[in-house]
Amino acid sequence: MDSGTISSNPNDNTSKGGLVFNITSTQALIPIENATINIYSSSDPTRQIEQITTNDLGETERIELPAPPLEYSEQPDEPRPYTDYNFEISAPNYEPVFIEGAQILPDVTAVQPVSMNPFITSNEPQEDINIPDHTLYGDYPPKIPEDEVKPMDESGEIVLSRVVLPEYVVVHDGVPSNSSAPNYYIR
Repeated sequence: MDSGTISSNPNDNTSKGGLVFNITSTQALIPIENATINIYSSSDPTRQIEQITTNDLGETERIELPAPPLEYSEQPDEPRPYTDYNFEISAPNYEPVFIEGAQILPDVTAVQPVSMNPFITSNEPQEDINIPDHTLYGDYPPKIPEDEVKPMDESGEIVLSRVVLPEYVVVHDGVPSNSSAPNYYIR
């Protein structure tokens, strides 16, 4: 089973994760009342899971969504410990917002802030938001190995692979511009 999908197997120990939305306008962060949020499974974007609306403070009630068991986050070889969801947010006189790949973890409440552009203030359509997979689970290129010893001619700074304590620390007894102040070497 793909861990990013919602299981329909009743024997699966599917947990629940909480979700709350906070919807505001991009102008002065005014709360948007009666915004509609449609929630879809990322594994089946045509299947609507839930529909909720905001109150006069631009917030929704806390809802619970299926999430994988908490044990998945406790061992590195387990499937992904979260479930992906897509959100479609709309409100009268505002451009709709689409969020893809929001991650819901078990036993915690995610707060999803959304800022919406009023139709009259923007000539460009609202940008869709796509949240990629976590780097532990996504398909990303491998990290490029770095030399342990860095050449000095590039930036003048050296990044060491471990903490190194110097044998002596130099303490300048004065302001940096005072060249006549003595230097003390402390072991």
